[in-house]
Amino acid sequence: MAGIGGPAGLKGSDDVVLINAAQLSGAQLRAPDRALRCMQLLASHYKQNVRITTYSGVMGEDVVRQCGFVPDLIVGSSKASTTSAKDTCDAVQAFIAAKVDLILFVGGDGTARDVCSVLGDQLPVLGIPSGVKMHSGVFALSPESAYEVIQRMLLGDLVDVQNQEVRDIDERALREGIVNSRYFGEMQVPRDGHFVQQVKSGGAEVEELVLDDIGAELIERLEPDALYLIGAGTTPAVLMQQLNLENSLLGVDVICNEQLLHADVSSLQLENILQEYDGDVFAVLSITGNQGSLIGRGNQQLSPAVLRRIGKENILVVATKTKIKELQGRPLLMDSNDLELDRQWQGFVHVITGYRDTILYPLGLKL
Repeated sequence: MAGIGGPAGLKGSDDVVLINAAQLSGAQLRAPDRALRCMQLLASHYKQNVRITTYSGVMGEDVVRQCGFVPDLIVGSSKASTTSAKDTCDAVQAFIAAKVDLILFVGGDGTARDVCSVLGDQLPVLGIPSGVKMHSGVFALSPESAYEVIQRMLLGDLVDVQNQEVRDIDERALREGIVNSRYFGEMQVPRDGHFVQQVKSGGAEVEELVLDDIGAELIERLEPDALYLIGAGTTPAVLMQQLNLENSLLGVDVICNEQLLHADVSSLQLENILQEYDGDVFAVLSITGNQGSLIGRGNQQLSPAVLRRIGKENILVVATKTKIKELQGRPLLMDSNDLELDRQWQGFVHVITGYRDTILYPLGLKL
């Protein structure tokens, strides 16, 4: 229903009574056509490379199938003849449970509000503009622009992730000529990546400065009483250096509350440590230069049992943008010695590339 109020001269599509009136007056749904413009482009180039979870019927499934996709998972079933904000909220809840990489929605500020009310900043989201009110910072410029962002993600280009505001205007006040824009929260939004800090001489990163920034970002993210497994490599080592802790450069260390608990542990030691600990566990991992290996080269201490205990969402990947660019779009590699786990973790990961600077990058995708 998003955007149906526009052609009818309404100030939005949030009022159910006005939506019904717009339909009776012959107003056409805009959202499905806007979705088609994006999804047809995606299907024409990457039909075999994406897995789609969608809401049933007009809330997504119809468009997905019209483009030739076979959905991996269909969720929800609207019990009303006209779909509503509840369907949007139910869909987002199901997408979170399905652990999707990106939520793509079609609508305006009202829809963005509904999405944000359930999602917050848990997962990246991208809006295809189709609404009457478009004041939030979560929308692509057009359906084609949304496709371009998704394509860049699939190609392994630098795609930054930044929190953007969700705002909405009171429709009733607007119809009386009063603009009352309210802030409703923030959501993670992918956008075209670029070098945004520590840039000198034609856009080349100064590695020492960038590593300091990555270390500062990691320190800000440390949670009290959580265990952190610090992987091998010079990039994770920056965190240990800034905490003034000894570091096993080619091994895995365990820290908690900014203190070193265990140094250079084996996989068996890690499994035993985690069996006795019931709190949150994170792993700070870097990638091997040129190869792009994230798991399975130099950190075999992270056994499948350890990785499952950590969870993909608690893997903190760190790398400079220069190192990411050297991969030329190739996905990060995962070789956990457990094929099922490797398949489950396929998708996109956040890569910390500086202070408050994060990109989305493919992991294990066959493009």
